[in-house]
Amino acid sequence: MPRWKVFFSQYLRWSSTVTQALALCVITFCVVLPLCCHRLLYSYFFIKSMYLDSMSEDALQESFKQGQDALHFWQSSSTGVSLRFSDITQHPELLVTVVTARRSEGRDFHYLLQVMRQLSVLLGDCGKRRCAEVLVCDVEGGPQEHQDAKLLESSFTVIRHSPEEQQNRERVNIFEKEKRDYVFCLRKGWELVRPKNMVILEDDALPRQDFFTVIKDLLSRRFALQTLYIKLYHPERLQRYWNPEPYRILEWVGLGLVGATALLLTFPYWNPCSFSFTLSASRLLFFTLYFMAVAELLGRHYLLEARRLSPQLYAVSPATECCTPAMLFPGNASLRVAEYLDSSFCVKGNAKDMVLYQIARTIPGESSHSVEPNLITHIGAYSSVRPNPSRPKLL
Repeated sequence: MPRWKVFFSQYLRWSSTVTQALALCVITFCVVLPLCCHRLLYSYFFIKSMYLDSMSEDALQESFKQGQDALHFWQSSSTGVSLRFSDITQHPELLVTVVTARRSEGRDFHYLLQVMRQLSVLLGDCGKRRCAEVLVCDVEGGPQEHQDAKLLESSFTVIRHSPEEQQNRERVNIFEKEKRDYVFCLRKGWELVRPKNMVILEDDALPRQDFFTVIKDLLSRRFALQTLYIKLYHPERLQRYWNPEPYRILEWVGLGLVGATALLLTFPYWNPCSFSFTLSASRLLFFTLYFMAVAELLGRHYLLEARRLSPQLYAVSPATECCTPAMLFPGNASLRVAEYLDSSFCVKGNAKDMVLYQIARTIPGESSHSVEPNLITHIGAYSSVRPNPSRPKLL
């Protein structure tokens, strides 16, 4: 008998574990996952050419609608029954400062009004004792007023540069200006309120429903006493396992091991496909790699969503480099951050997020963390510091 026939008769009959493993991989990775994940934005199986343009347009239309609804909401609040969040108290447990500037593009989306409407809803759900005090920090320095910030003055305390500070501001690149505005809001919020903890939100960072609940839980954990900052957002497209972050590799391997062990221990009791897999080192390795591949190709972002079941399930890990739409500064860390940022000059490729990341890594005694999944949704399709396409895409 030819050798190839001997090989097929020995290894590729259904009773062979090699055949079963091969069939399982083909069905999983060539049939089931492509069918289930081809519309999932952060999955490897997402078909950009078919769905990205339509999904991006739908997201823009929905954001525009939410922006117009927020505009009407605050216009009616300013002329009717006003929502009073401007009577701030001293030394609150938490201060939320929203940094905002007038946008040259995307003005009709009213990102700031969307964020403040969501904050007003969350604050209203806190009961008699307010979850946090809220400030709006308007850093607009041009001749035109920031109309959205102006509209909120009847409901929130809005802080701005004084006329003297405006006149003395030197012209710098957009990244250095953004950093200086950030430092101004950090210091001004501290001087006005002297909070125990501070959150800085950019004006396109929309808080999720459990925003204050999770922050309260984070501040109760021991690590919060020693950290410089806690990032509350990391872009979903950068949340994959396959990246340079060591802790994610450990999480990935651990997930594979748990899934493989559970499956192999289940087979003796429930095995509808008559698999002949038993618990052994080689099969444990195979199923570990199998579950790791499934998790990565499906998308880690979607697995993280299961952690929203409870604030205690949110994961805390070492901070990553990118992005500062939402930052939590425990204790008086905001003052240290302001001093550190003041000592650095920001340019393209070395914006404030990179500066903060390097500070936390290089200064002895400082550390930084990230929380997953995200506590905010980044709704700012139109950037205030970078060039924008005519119709931004989700990816």
